[in-house]
Amino acid sequence: MPATVYADYNATAPLRDVAVEAMSGAMRSVGNPSSVHGPGRTARAAIEKARAQVAALIGAAPQTIVFTSGGTEASALALKGAGRRRVVTSAVEHEAVLAAVPDAVRLPVDANGILDLDALRSALEADGGETLVSVQWANNETGALQPIEEIAALTRTFGALLHSDAVQAAGKLPLDVTAAGLDLLSLSAHKIGGPAGVGALYVREGLDLAAVQTGGGQEKGRRSGTENKIGIVGFGAAAGAARETLADWDRVAALRDRFEAAVRAAGPGARIFSAAAPRLPNTSCVSLSGVRGETQVIALDLAGIAVSSGSACSSGKVRRSHVLDAMDPGSADAETAIRVSLGWESIDEDVDRLVDAWCDLYNRASADTERSV
Repeated sequence: MPATVYADYNATAPLRDVAVEAMSGAMRSVGNPSSVHGPGRTARAAIEKARAQVAALIGAAPQTIVFTSGGTEASALALKGAGRRRVVTSAVEHEAVLAAVPDAVRLPVDANGILDLDALRSALEADGGETLVSVQWANNETGALQPIEEIAALTRTFGALLHSDAVQAAGKLPLDVTAAGLDLLSLSAHKIGGPAGVGALYVREGLDLAAVQTGGGQEKGRRSGTENKIGIVGFGAAAGAARETLADWDRVAALRDRFEAAVRAAGPGARIFSAAAPRLPNTSCVSLSGVRGETQVIALDLAGIAVSSGSACSSGKVRRSHVLDAMDPGSADAETAIRVSLGWESIDEDVDRLVDAWCDLYNRASADTERSV
């Protein structure tokens, strides 16, 4: 059987060779990075090198990076440690944000999933000085990009803080946290070719952040617990590689566009979400009328194509997408969508197989509809 076409990079990306090599070296060395002896200092040096590599990926200074167990913990630390009484977010955020602050004010988005800036202004006028705004840079399901710099300008006007979940954007887009005006930003290693189980939070210099996990005072007191040296070293290597290969995403965008052209040519039964908005170069969220998303995922899996229906971060749960519901309330398309997310190992032949398999699925669904009429 031919190798599986992996088109689920937004769920997790393949480990980069440089990350594997860096982690292998770290596995062979001993030393607690908090120890003052030679092996401890060597371990600390490896972590600080990785800190600099991760910081460079987002245009930050190394001392602004706090290592965590992943993007979920990074966002929770930002939301709970920033010390603001009120959190305002969008209706299309990742569950990692929504679950961390269930009482947050959720603002509407338009049909392309873009935050309503007038609604944000109204929310900030109410109590900006006590507010933390949390808006993802790029949506994990549709790839839609939020106008982060405009959002940052609004938050500054009203004295609010701004956090962004950049887990999907990092490594796919050039990011500069200073130019964007961010106070806090979440990252995850396994989305950029590093290992799962390690992430980072950018904390603007001068911003007070209370620890959520206390103990030995690691990470300058912001996140206690012995650092995951092996994972952090792999994260750093992946961040360095991601930064060096940003230009390759233009090639990936062309592959994505070719898939979407085939979807549009297939007929009227398909819909591409956020097609009119700026998006990540690798992401397509496509609905096929009358065919549930999980049914499509299974059919494509049998054809050797790996995709997702919505977010893959909910322990295998199948439910309506809150993201698509927020964009088009009540639409049946929220139950019939899949997410295709390509990456640096994707090639033309992968898209050929994806197009053939999806069009076969479309044609079968159309034939079933005709027979039922």
